[in-house]
Amino acid sequence: MATENFKASVQYNDLKGSAAADRADFDDAEKWLSEKTRIQDGEHLVGIKVFISENHGDCNEPIFVEFLIDSHVRDTQRLPGKEGSPIELKRVRADMSINDFFALFKRFEITLSPDGDLENKYYRYAD
Repeated sequence: MATENFKASVQYNDLKGSAAADRADFDDAEKWLSEKTRIQDGEHLVGIKVFISENHGDCNEPIFVEFLIDSHVRDTQRLPGKEGSPIELKRVRADMSINDFFALFKRFEITLSPDGDLENKYYRYAD
């Protein structure tokens, strides 16, 4: 069983940032997984990891998506585990078009800046 850190990282990490998303009202990722019989009753989607391979300007290749699924019944929405202790999850991989991936969300925002320098900072701008 492999262990990974749930943190975005690419070869050079030139730009770092954060992401936020709202689930789609009707066809969210959990429903998509259920329709593909990749998630069972009692299992819950707890993480999504997306990787876009080398892009040479055409962006026609599929993106690589990993859905992380928890099958343990919990009283709270928070995952257990101490820092450094792995959480036991199921990983489901899928190659998707970028359109199919973004269709799983109602809204989606990504922020990036060199070395994450702007992350959590306020800024002013003029149009």
